[in-house]
Amino acid sequence: MGKIRKNYSASFKAKVALEAIKMDKTISQLSSEYGVHSNQINQWRKRLLEELPDIFSKKRQKKEKDAEEFQAELYQQIGQLKVELDWLKKKLNCSIDIKRQCIDPNHSLVPIVRQCDLVRQCDLLGINRSTYYYQSCKNESYNLALMRLIDEEYTRYPFYGVEKMTAILKRQGHTVNPKRIRRLMRLMGLEAIYPKPNLSKALKEHKIYPYLLRGVSINQVDQVWSTDITYIRLNSGFIYLVAVIDWFSRYVLSYEFSTTLDKGFCIKALQGALKVAKPKIFNTDQGSQFTSDAFTCVLKKAWVKISMDGRGRALDNIFVERLWRTVKYERVYIHNYETVREAIQDIGEYFGFYNTERLHQSLDYQDPCRDIFW
Repeated sequence: MGKIRKNYSASFKAKVALEAIKMDKTISQLSSEYGVHSNQINQWRKRLLEELPDIFSKKRQKKEKDAEEFQAELYQQIGQLKVELDWLKKKLNCSIDIKRQCIDPNHSLVPIVRQCDLVRQCDLLGINRSTYYYQSCKNESYNLALMRLIDEEYTRYPFYGVEKMTAILKRQGHTVNPKRIRRLMRLMGLEAIYPKPNLSKALKEHKIYPYLLRGVSINQVDQVWSTDITYIRLNSGFIYLVAVIDWFSRYVLSYEFSTTLDKGFCIKALQGALKVAKPKIFNTDQGSQFTSDAFTCVLKKAWVKISMDGRGRALDNIFVERLWRTVKYERVYIHNYETVREAIQDIGEYFGFYNTERLHQSLDYQDPCRDIFW
């Protein structure tokens, strides 16, 4: 017998989706708080963003009016009992754990199967029998601890894949298998650096552009820009950071944060950088965020040449990889961020220091804002 799917009310979905959009908490924190899988929260967030413009349309208003009329007729058909059940559900505005406590498993006359049957106890409470019996088998706190270790090891050894990462964690005393490490690394957006021809396919609808920088001498500002995404750990969760950097001066032109790996925050960072200047060539990896039409169209409209790394060759975008290493060792690893806002503010301050004060050995101990580069 298959698992019974959980049913969430529209108001509950909207509340969780709005929390995800506000980015006051990570997706992991929202998942733990509301008892909903992180993938489900991402789907609700995406759907809310897609349907928001329709709220103000006449067509949507007509649909809502028709729905209200249909709902009124439905109430009349099912009678007073249904009205009373809906009224009681609205009054029971409490957590799932509290609702579970309302069920009496030792009742002498009404067994659990009767209490959990539809239009009986659990229906009154707004939960079903599967929700009552559900026991979480995930240890999110341990997964977050593993992700912190993976992040540190990957920053030191970016050529470590799933098998080596599993081995090094086992050496540290953790009982893990490759499947778990592979899932966590995918969630973090991490991939080992080494050539992997034909081992993975880009999305069919996304065009892959050739790498234009092999053998090219980078000798001026705004000749080549590039971008990438990295994982930023928090004490209870994580967020993602994308940045646009000038290859010659190492100047960070723009950056954005997100709790999900959607393309929206990447496009926002690109648009912010193009307000500062315009490069001749823009280089990215083959991630779906950067190969999407929405992202590449911004570059095409600005008449910028598009270059993409070879599949699995992160060294083609080495300047951004060095930036992530610097940011993590000099800022992230020496701070324990409690909230999303704290991480955004602190890393934002660091980028200000990185651009205007930090001395770069590769620039003869000058900072990226020096007049000699501009």
